[in-house]
Amino acid sequence: MFSKEVVVQNQVGLHARPATFFIQKANEFKSSIWVEKDERKVNAKSLLGVLSLGITKGTSITIMADGADESDAVEALVRLIASNFTE
Repeated sequence: MFSKEVVVQNQVGLHARPATFFIQKANEFKSSIWVEKDERKVNAKSLLGVLSLGITKGTSITIMADGADESDAVEALVRLIASNFTE
């Protein structure tokens, strides 16, 4: 299990379009990946799950992965969020 905390800084948070990019990136990895916010944990490969967290600008989230490529998965998702989804 590998995890990292990150603060979402883009204007709209993790809604619609940015969430779609996030899920597409998560689906590139074999590991099981979750996003946690305020004690709620959802599958990072599920659009409805990610949207249900209501992640807005300035929100701190934890990205966790478990599997063969867990560290690569978490690092890639953290980079995507840090880039404000401009990759």
